[in-house]
Amino acid sequence: MYTRFATTILLALAATTATAGCPAFLNHDFKKLRSHDSVNLCRLADGKPLLIVNTASHCGYTPQFKGLEALHQAYSAKGLVVVGFPSDDFHQEAQNADETAEVCFVNYGVTFTMLSASPVRGPSANAVFKELNRRTVEPSWNFNKYLVSADGTSVQHFDSTVTPESDLLSKAIESALSH
Repeated sequence: MYTRFATTILLALAATTATAGCPAFLNHDFKKLRSHDSVNLCRLADGKPLLIVNTASHCGYTPQFKGLEALHQAYSAKGLVVVGFPSDDFHQEAQNADETAEVCFVNYGVTFTMLSASPVRGPSANAVFKELNRRTVEPSWNFNKYLVSADGTSVQHFDSTVTPESDLLSKAIESALSH
């Protein structure tokens, strides 16, 4: 019994330490896409820059998943964390998580973290997007990209037309990784 109690306390302390320096707007748990598991963005990022993207399964920009995966492959070892937030705010998201997962994981080979669908605009926006929208601009369409500095103090917004392959985004990521 004592061992189980001590383990519980150590796990709680580790979780608190992992999120202690993390900004409040990232310290939220989100359900992973087509999973029973949740992820806390503070623990996921663990002091690394985040590229947060509002996504949709049936949009003209959906092929950007391929480029986002390439960014994940190119920069994850250097510290970048890519996170997709599917949303039906523009009425182009799949009707269920299975279909969203098929588009992401099967059609585009996504291996970066994808979360369950949630609103990214207006008063119903999830906590992360409420703060991103306050600091920059609310997404006007799918595949807006938000580059959050490792300490969470800086946020850069890139609209849908800025592709994952663009020099502008690559340079911003490299700068975020060097700070």
